[in-house]
Amino acid sequence: MRSTLFTIPHEFADLPVFGFGWGLILLAIALIVRLVILRRLQKHAFSDFLSSEAIMWGVLALAVVIVLPMVEIKNIDGAPVGMAIRGYGVMLLIGVLTAVGLAMLRTRRRGIDPEVIINMAPWVFIGGIAGARLFYVIQYRDRFIGDSLSETVRGILTFTEGGLVVYGGFIFGVLAAVFFVVRHRLPVLKLGDAIVPCMFLGLFFGRMGCLLNGCCYGGQCAEYWAALHFPVGSPVYVEQLEKGVLVGLEIDESSGRIESVRKGSLADKAGISSGSRVERIRLDDRYLRDVPKDRPIERAPRGLLMLVDGKTYQWSPDQLPPRAEAVQPAQLISSFSAICLCGLLCAASYVFRREGAIMMLGFASYAVLRFGLEWIRVDEKGQFGTSLSISQWVSVMVLAGSVAGLIWIYRRGAIQSVPTANT
Repeated sequence: MRSTLFTIPHEFADLPVFGFGWGLILLAIALIVRLVILRRLQKHAFSDFLSSEAIMWGVLALAVVIVLPMVEIKNIDGAPVGMAIRGYGVMLLIGVLTAVGLAMLRTRRRGIDPEVIINMAPWVFIGGIAGARLFYVIQYRDRFIGDSLSETVRGILTFTEGGLVVYGGFIFGVLAAVFFVVRHRLPVLKLGDAIVPCMFLGLFFGRMGCLLNGCCYGGQCAEYWAALHFPVGSPVYVEQLEKGVLVGLEIDESSGRIESVRKGSLADKAGISSGSRVERIRLDDRYLRDVPKDRPIERAPRGLLMLVDGKTYQWSPDQLPPRAEAVQPAQLISSFSAICLCGLLCAASYVFRREGAIMMLGFASYAVLRFGLEWIRVDEKGQFGTSLSISQWVSVMVLAGSVAGLIWIYRRGAIQSVPTANT
């Protein structure tokens, strides 16, 4: 796990990097260079720019001036330290670039100008990220309610730290692509066949980003060759700490009753026994005061406070384990499945020639894979009075829609192939 690769400082040469500072200056230079290139290559460069790229550049400017300053990491006093370049965000960017490159290759082989992909990519990317984040915020809305509106907005916008739902990205990304395709009167099914396999190449890198970030982890498991252990401050470490797992307890969540105490654990050494009742358990933030002010406060080590049968127990960060208990490698399984699905769909393109078939097969295949993956991941609770997570319910709907789409595609082809009588 490597959540932060490096940090861009808050300011350079007494000028902020983000907001009205260096970032906006560099963006303005890039825009000027782009306009100069278009002017030399095309006769009607400016009109083409307004129709295809103006919105994108406007969104980028708003991001540099408003969004990025809000998501800078803070120190113990709440002052900005800088912009953390996340492993998750970098892998997400690599995924987008590789997916776009493969999509350009596949569209060229289908007789479509690859420039279409370049013009479509910003729409799909922005729509996909917005949808993926929206689904995550709705699903875990309680996590994003801060002490102020600015804190709430900041929490919602920090998607580069993880917290994207793939299905939300697919749905909104597809909607954005459909909008672009319809607007420019392009062949929907043919483009869908070219693009959908590439989405899974992007997902391959995206899930590797999840591994670096420590999110989207699997359930706790016994030690074996593929099991993963995440370090202090990772999401799974915090979860296991809050549940008492790292001090050796197995607690019934509904009653707070301690069902078992692992022999030789911190809880066992403290004299806690099974059958006792945990009245309160929370992280101890007093140790955050020792974090230097030039360092971000995020994921700093914390202690643990626990009230059991009226008696208080506490453990400092130095006493707690240096890593989480073993969990299933859900990120690696998802990443490996995605790259396999990308390869299989690309190969299937030589077999299934009916337009739209590869697109529907891609949706259906991922629905089946994601449904099974949810049994390995345990970060989503059952919905609608069942044990099925929201992603499993969406998988069922996507699978049903994909099968219906395949039936329609092949019936449509059969009807079109029937010769009509001369009149």
